Amino acid sequence: MRKLAYLGPEGTFTEEALRIMSPDAERMPCPSVSAALDAVRREEADAAVVPLENSLEGGISSTLDELAWGQPLMIVAELLLPVRFSLLARPGTEIGHIKRVITHQAAQTQCRNFLARELPNAFVIAAASTAAAAQEVSLPGSPYDAAIGAAIAGEHYGLIEVASDIGDRSDTVTRFIQVTRPGPLPEPTGADRTSLVAYLADDHAGALLDMLSQFATRGINLTRIESRPTGDGIGQYFFHFDAEGHVSEARVGEALSGLHRISADVRFLGSYPRADGLSPRIRRGTTDVEFAEATEWLERIRKGT
Repeated sequence: MRKLAYLGPEGTFTEEALRIMSPDAERMPCPSVSAALDAVRREEADAAVVPLENSLEGGISSTLDELAWGQPLMIVAELLLPVRFSLLARPGTEIGHIKRVITHQAAQTQCRNFLARELPNAFVIAAASTAAAAQEVSLPGSPYDAAIGAAIAGEHYGLIEVASDIGDRSDTVTRFIQVTRPGPLPEPTGADRTSLVAYLADDHAGALLDMLSQFATRGINLTRIESRPTGDGIGQYFFHFDAEGHVSEARVGEALSGLHRISADVRFLGSYPRADGLSPRIRRGTTDVEFAEATEWLERIRKGT
């Protein structure tokens, strides 16, 4: 049985994602993204499941930074998980009796309308995570009447759903990734994504444009680009890229080679199937066949044949 580390504690949306991605795996909850990924690096776990980005709040900075530094890791799979918040309470609790609610700050923000409409007089207290909030409500003598979190947290801590799907946006999605130690890549499917990190060689006018041009000239669409500070001073950044396609494809491979030539460093984070199954639109002149024909044509010129 494979052991998968994940951002805990038990009852988080990350555990829900892990159950979908690897339902038969042994689950290893960790207190942070860093701890989950380090468990893989130390070979205490075969892989880790962590959140990468949210459709409302953007990239998860702790995950982005952990992938960029330290011993390299590789993304092998992703999952798009709809975020559905529930109001969880001890059995027998009615919504009119709820005066003190505990949850993570992000969950409170995403359930603002529900709280204002249904619990206008309730105090909302911040917790380290939605799962920790549910655990707190389940304790004997807890001062909190209810928690906002994932339905799975209610299962773990013996709470009932007083109200379900209480988020302000029903289309909120979090993208989770499964990360392993470097090894063989997943086979290309025709609907793949390639992730990488690039570091500027020097800061000059058009430096980011130079990077983006490596993709644009080869007809590669970027599905995400995000800057993160290097920590070396104000204005010093590195960049996360998600690109359509698999590194085994000529256009993607050449783009990465070009990026490597102009960057201080490039960290390859993996090529893996897209969770949404969308295939890229490959424009004329950028297919593998056309790259191969262009290479053969150039070789004939160089040989004078």
